[in-house]
Formats: sequence, C-alpha cells, structure tokens
Amino acid sequence: MPHHAFPDDLVQAQRDWYTTYRELAVCGPTGTRTTVLRRRLVRLSVRITAHPFWTTLPGTAPAARMALKEMAWTEGP
Repeated sequence: MPHHAFPDDLVQAQRDWYTTYRELAVCGPTGTRTTVLRRRLVRLSVRITAHPFWTTLPGTAPAARMALKEMAWTEGP
C-alpha cells in the first residue's frame, strides 16, 4: 500500500503510539508516569483502530494496518 494512501493524522497517531510505548518501556512498571503513558496508549489505540480510513478498505484492512505500522516504525517520530 503506498504511503500517501494513509491520512496524515492516522500516520501521526501511529508514530505517537510508538513514541509513547518507548517512553513507557523506559520508565518501567513502577515509574511515576506509568499511568499517564498507559492511558495515552489506550487513547491512541482507539484513535487508530476507530479511524474512518479503515472503513474505506473492505477486505484489505489487516494488510493496510500492518503497512501503517511498518511505515510508522521505519520512518520514526
């Protein structure tokens, strides 16, 4: 799936998810920001999975979701 096919806000949400996940990994399970970061991950997960873009891809959404994840991971924040 071409990168330009993903809406910018969806790509940014996936990048933010990875950034938040990394921050959570660094702070550990007992860090003072753990709850804040976990809540942010939940909000971002909902934003990503409920994005209207996915309704435009009947039957191909799982492959597109993986393409989004790979793109956001390799391009970084």
